[in-house]
Amino acid sequence: MNRIVGSHDLLLVTLDTLRHDVAEELAAEGGIPNLARHLPGGRWEKRHSPGSFTYAAHQAFFAGFLPTPVTPGRHPRLFAARFEGSETTAGSTWVFDAPDLVTGLARAGYHTVCIGGVGFFNKRGALGSVLPGLFAESHWEPEFGVASPTSFEAQVARAEEVVAALPAEKRLFLFVNVSALHQPNWFHLPGATAEAGDSRATHAAALRYVDRHIGRLFAAASSRRPCFAVVCSDHGTAYGEDGHTGHRIGHEVVWTVPYAHFVLDSRRTPRTTPRERP
Repeated sequence: MNRIVGSHDLLLVTLDTLRHDVAEELAAEGGIPNLARHLPGGRWEKRHSPGSFTYAAHQAFFAGFLPTPVTPGRHPRLFAARFEGSETTAGSTWVFDAPDLVTGLARAGYHTVCIGGVGFFNKRGALGSVLPGLFAESHWEPEFGVASPTSFEAQVARAEEVVAALPAEKRLFLFVNVSALHQPNWFHLPGATAEAGDSRATHAAALRYVDRHIGRLFAAASSRRPCFAVVCSDHGTAYGEDGHTGHRIGHEVVWTVPYAHFVLDSRRTPRTTPRERP
């Protein structure tokens, strides 16, 4: 990361509430082609989240604690605050002297931008202002939120505007919290109803919806220079497993999340696949 930071733009996308098992199944069956083409080997990496709900997980992410590989051992981190005795800070880790990654990147010359999704980013109250308040520029509209069937399209359009307005020489750290997977998501599955509610199937349909538009986000993020991207979930959610519904609980479907990081080369990042063009 010491070669990446300063030379590349940076993109962090959290697919809020996305379960690992659903993400893995869709990648294997070809249901998310735009994401899968960037996943190493076409597969998600299985990791454990540092938090069981959005606020806790993102506080950890912005402190440098991204989801942890599920295999035993000490796993070097990409980013870490300078902290005496840290056992996961390695020579490859970009170390920042700041209380959070966003501030550290700003001090390194990056323009930091948040495009919020779920309520913890809506800036409608004190709690919803904490996370977006870390960034130099932050955006949230009702159209970006969990109740909007077109939330991700609206978020991508705002990201395109942000990138277009930024001076070419300025490095960018763009963070997007994708709300489409979070409940309610029933409206992403044709034939589903509010009365029937959300299910594992509607959750999968929401991920297919995100995949149809994420090529535009990748294209915008890599339009000025190569972009290092991290795409992951912050936590999963339960749809009746062992009697549980929702998250903020210590269940395997909540703690286990999909993760990937990769470099987006602007010369090789298509906006859509042919079958997705109007």
